[in-house]
Amino acid sequence: MLIPTNKQKEVPSCDKCDSAHKSIFCVLNKIELAVLSDTKSHIFYKKGQTVFYEGNHPHGLYCIYSGKVKIHKLGHDGKDQILRLAKKANVIGYRALLSDDYYHASATALEDSVICFFPKKDYQNLIVSNPLLSMQILKLLSADLKSAEQKAMNMVQKQVKERIAETLLMLKEFFGLESDNATINTVLTRESIGNIAGTTTETAIRTLSDLCKNKTIDLLGKKIKILNNAELIKIANLSD
Repeated sequence: MLIPTNKQKEVPSCDKCDSAHKSIFCVLNKIELAVLSDTKSHIFYKKGQTVFYEGNHPHGLYCIYSGKVKIHKLGHDGKDQILRLAKKANVIGYRALLSDDYYHASATALEDSVICFFPKKDYQNLIVSNPLLSMQILKLLSADLKSAEQKAMNMVQKQVKERIAETLLMLKEFFGLESDNATINTVLTRESIGNIAGTTTETAIRTLSDLCKNKTIDLLGKKIKILNNAELIKIANLSD
């Protein structure tokens, strides 16, 4: 649902947008960006509001101008499973468009977000006319596949504590740190962290508490501060 707000007026045209220049659209020239901009709309989503639903048919592409989004799916046990996270300049919903299929997951705003929407026809026309854009999408699909394969391997080979530690490092890399250069710049529930790591909420809480007792992290409400990055890498069984 389109919600008119002052935040919408702040969204520039695509050729002047930092998000566009950092997204898959970075390969487009000014004319192509202008055409793209003419067809787009921008939508304000409140925290917790759904961008698109699993099972619905896509009508266009979404590009995040500001905010953070989770891509999630209901498992056979009825539990919500976070598949990946998205932030400023990331596009979402592109795979369903390419395959002309229904969404296999839902997207929900983790915080108040402004998201640009590009109609399906205009996006597909650009793909056909611009090989560089097609290559960007292929790279994105390859990265997603690599991430999914790594996550599947971790589920088999790594213990819960390793997966939780790796999840925290991933969140740090993905969302960055706050001004103290230690606190992860996002707020996720313990349930969400458990979902990403492939474990239960209770186990995630217990593991985070252990990491806190060992002075590896500090828990500041729902925020997490990394006190010993080297130790976290060691626990995650990663190479520094």
